Amino acid sequence: QVQLVESGGGLVQPGGSLRLSCTAFGIISSPYTMSWYRQAPGKQRELVAYITNDSSTNYADSVKGRFTVSRDNAKNTVYLQMNSLQSEDTAVYYCNVEGPYTRSRWGQGTQVTVSS
Repeated sequence: QVQLVESGGGLVQPGGSLRLSCTAFGIISSPYTMSWYRQAPGKQRELVAYITNDSSTNYADSVKGRFTVSRDNAKNTVYLQMNSLQSEDTAVYYCNVEGPYTRSRWGQGTQVTVSS
């Protein structure tokens, strides 16, 4: 069974940066896509960015130019570099992995708070 473990969240001032990491433990069969979602209080969970097995990426309009998603297949790890953070980025960030041979799995979430 695949388990996702996230890290890197915290409190940061507006304009600051954070880097989230998510490592998948267990047996995963390629190909698979790794994604980051976020959920702010009182709002639905939304897709932030994803990266496919061949490193194609896609971003929500709200984070384009500020966030960068990357992955290390050897480590089964996906990263989310977040720059120029704004208060609107405050949310719990969740990692997801899914593929034709891998059922969708979610991490436990990591809190990101942008505040002065």
